[in-house]
Amino acid sequence: MSTGPGSGAPGSEQKPAHMTAAEWERMQLIRKLQRNKAGPFEPGLSDLADEKSRKRCRECRTVEIDFVWEEVFGCAVCNSCKEKYPEKYSLLTKTECKEDYLLTDPELRDEELLPHLSKPNPHKSHWHDMMLFLRYQVEDYAFNHKWGSPEALDAEFEKREANKKRRKEAKFREKLLDLKRKTRTEAFRRNNAKAGSAAAGQAGGLGKAAKFGDAVGGGGKHVHEWGRTVENAEGLTVKTCLTCGMEVEELEL
Repeated sequence: MSTGPGSGAPGSEQKPAHMTAAEWERMQLIRKLQRNKAGPFEPGLSDLADEKSRKRCRECRTVEIDFVWEEVFGCAVCNSCKEKYPEKYSLLTKTECKEDYLLTDPELRDEELLPHLSKPNPHKSHWHDMMLFLRYQVEDYAFNHKWGSPEALDAEFEKREANKKRRKEAKFREKLLDLKRKTRTEAFRRNNAKAGSAAAGQAGGLGKAAKFGDAVGGGGKHVHEWGRTVENAEGLTVKTCLTCGMEVEELEL
């Protein structure tokens, strides 16, 4: 929603040189009243308005409604009732709508679907304006149109959390297995290098450095002697060489 001149962050406009400080303050006050449709700019209290055409609060029927809300949200409600019924009339940020009601960016950008009130960010004035949504309108769309019921929304939330947890655990197991493989391979290389060096020394220096795959004690190539496949603590099927202790994952198709 565009709020006209002076709608940016406080202090974004500079006082014109031809104005006095008092004139500048008065102009700022008038602009604020215009934006908020308050004081002399409050349309519902005009003596010229027809009684039948006056907008009234949807809760208490007073004519002293918030006309900004009526214009933006199409919701006629007074300030007293907004405070009295926060479960209906509290404002939700875009982040809250996405996290608590699982709404998407395209849905939140569609003003015909979900109108929003734009306000400067109170924490970061140079950021984009905040998008604020009316709670009962968000819940009506989320519960009755997108998900079908509050229970269905809860079920979808739990499903997404479970999927997120599974992906996180799978990623952790993958990293752990990769680390184990690297550690075992490096240890095997070091042991073979030591064994090869010792064998070369016994042969009078005629031997050569051992390589991965040589026998653990030197002399000949090492052939893995695999034990039976078992399920480890991570739930993976593995088998271990009975000679060198190397462990590999067994994929079952």
